[in-house]
Amino acid sequence: MKKIRKFDTGATRDTDSDKHDYEGYLSPIVLKRFGEYMTKHRVQSDGNLRDSDNWQKGIPKDAYMKSGWRHFMDWWSEHRGIKTKEGIEEALCAILFNIQGYLHEYLKEKLKGGKK
Repeated sequence: MKKIRKFDTGATRDTDSDKHDYEGYLSPIVLKRFGEYMTKHRVQSDGNLRDSDNWQKGIPKDAYMKSGWRHFMDWWSEHRGIKTKEGIEEALCAILFNIQGYLHEYLKEKLKGGKK
């Protein structure tokens, strides 16, 4: 039998102890900064503006891996006190993008039965 929460107002709900706590898992300041990074990078080198979800059309995992390593090197350099062209915030946002994109592609394959 599930436990029920009762609020001061008299309202009741199931407990949330066995549910995902997305609000607790994520940082609003990180998501805000990541959104700023993604908005900045919507402008392509040819000046055109790509859709915000353009990456979801599919980018090969190898491209995410290679880009991720380049940005990891910037992060590592900055951590060691070596200044980089983009700086640590750009590097961290880029790593987050590449990890998210790689995981997105991996999970798409898994959903199609290609990975276990």
